[in-house]
Amino acid sequence: MENNIQIGDFFSLLNTVESINDTDYSNVNLLIRAAKSFERSTYQCVYIIDYHKKDFLYVSSNIAKLCGVDAQQVKDFGYRFYIDYVPEDDLQMLLEINEKGFDLFETIPLNERQDYTISYNFHIKRGKRKRLINHKITPLVLTKDGKMWLGMCTISLAAGNKAGNVIMKKPGADTFYEYSLDYHKWEKKDEIVLSETEKEVLSLSTQGYTMNDIADNICRSVDTVKACKRSIFQKMDVKNIAEAVTYAQNHQLI
Repeated sequence: MENNIQIGDFFSLLNTVESINDTDYSNVNLLIRAAKSFERSTYQCVYIIDYHKKDFLYVSSNIAKLCGVDAQQVKDFGYRFYIDYVPEDDLQMLLEINEKGFDLFETIPLNERQDYTISYNFHIKRGKRKRLINHKITPLVLTKDGKMWLGMCTISLAAGNKAGNVIMKKPGADTFYEYSLDYHKWEKKDEIVLSETEKEVLSLSTQGYTMNDIADNICRSVDTVKACKRSIFQKMDVKNIAEAVTYAQNHQLI
């Protein structure tokens, strides 16, 4: 079914970017080379949003593995890619996150805006199937008045099967912002604190170590490792280690 969403709907009036000239664009090649270098060192897909031209400045080649469309096609599509490849319910969610995200971004002091990252999950259609992905956007270049001209985006597969999980945070902060899709507002929350042992257990779990392996590695009993995992799950309000790892990565805890 055809929807009435337009590309311009993805761009907040609060983030109107003006006075970008050819000289400014002549300096972006270094950023693109840096993005290509990052692409070679990670499994994540990478792309750069140009909020002035309302388009994609760069799309990493590995995005084809995730959505079945090659990088040049995605770059040519621009924001039309979301309209064509995201399910209707998730598409409406993305528009809301975009609007409310920039509402919150405007309240952050200018000297701190560069440090914040927004993270959320949504589905991408691939044929008759769909995949849940995690999407992170962080400012790459801001204008003098604090508007986001270029944004760096990373995409990876998400744990679970539910869209949402919208948070905005800066590294090392003891608080973060979480957006409620039910109440349509941001809530400031205290970040959880992991003990050093819990961090070790979680980090080793991401590397595929078994419970016994982890116990041997940190010189603790298997019962201690089990207790650590239960504590981690309780603090994060998650059900399994995959969800715990995703939480830790989104909240920059490990």
